[in-house]
Amino acid sequence: MSAQGLPGAAPTIDQDGPATSRIGVGRRLAGLMRWEVLLLGILVALILVGTSLSKVFLSGANFANLTSAIGEVAIMALPMTLIIITGEIDLSVESMAGLAGAVLGWLWAAGVPLQIGIPMVLCVGIMGGLLNGLLVSRAALPSLVVTLGTLALFRGLANVVLGPRAISDFPSWFTGFGFGNVPGTSIPWTLAVFAVLAIVFVAVTHRTWLGRWVFATGKNKDASRYSGIRVDRVKLVLFAISGLIAALAGVLLAARFSSARADNGTGLTLTVVTIVVLGGVDINGGKGTIIGVILAAAVLAVLQSALRLSGISSEYQGVAVGLLLIVSVIAPQIARQTRTLLVRAAMGRHSPAGPNAPGEVVGR
Repeated sequence: MSAQGLPGAAPTIDQDGPATSRIGVGRRLAGLMRWEVLLLGILVALILVGTSLSKVFLSGANFANLTSAIGEVAIMALPMTLIIITGEIDLSVESMAGLAGAVLGWLWAAGVPLQIGIPMVLCVGIMGGLLNGLLVSRAALPSLVVTLGTLALFRGLANVVLGPRAISDFPSWFTGFGFGNVPGTSIPWTLAVFAVLAIVFVAVTHRTWLGRWVFATGKNKDASRYSGIRVDRVKLVLFAISGLIAALAGVLLAARFSSARADNGTGLTLTVVTIVVLGGVDINGGKGTIIGVILAAAVLAVLQSALRLSGISSEYQGVAVGLLLIVSVIAPQIARQTRTLLVRAAMGRHSPAGPNAPGEVVGR
């Protein structure tokens, strides 16, 4: 006798029936509410708006301008993504970029070749990141307070190293890398660097044990420790990587500006955090994707380009970035809640016992 013929057996639903089909539709609608999909739609809409505002919006020259302008902050957003997923934050990245540029300029003025000076500057970035990581992981200090302190510390060191001077007699191959394009294309070298790093970070975050440890740490630090994850070591490594990437961004800034100054990178931390949070990374940790951060960087670059071509002043562009940061905190939460409600509604309506079956928790 089949299960359907047994007394009291729940009726079965045909796998190919209309109920299953409607559940599939509900899940597909929920999939469309993924924040990355919504970001892609926003990006397309902004491109259409930019095209209507200016005929040069889709030109190769404008593409090079908008991507090079966002290149350094997009690069710094990659390690920031992992740090925020663990529930921490690094506010010192802009000062580390300035310190890296100042040290590079000082070394160049002292006669040190760039082939030697750049690796030395990257080592400075690693040491600064390790300082942050040790204070956060070993001393158990809040990363917000620690990196606020090193934000001032690194900027002060940059002023000590270089003072009010600006070193601007770098060789042409170095400055050409900063604002030049890959030969035969409209792709800036900074975008090429970002693309390579983005591929590496996508692979590490979503395909390796380190990525799994990062997400586990952000979801529950205590449970991660009990399960054998070295939470403190994960944080230490991430802050060291953040310092390294921030120093690299400082080198790229010096090349793009054709000048090394102690104030290079001032104000970039807000933009970096905006990109990460707009990309759907939960500021409380445990959730986020590198793909979302890449799309968020593209959205911000296109938005700034459209505002600039419209003649909007830099002050109002700053207002737009601030509003975008607020929206980026609220909107992903709304998208997640809507997606969850769609899935639960689809499953609840077509469950064999009905949405209000005994023992089922409604509205959980």
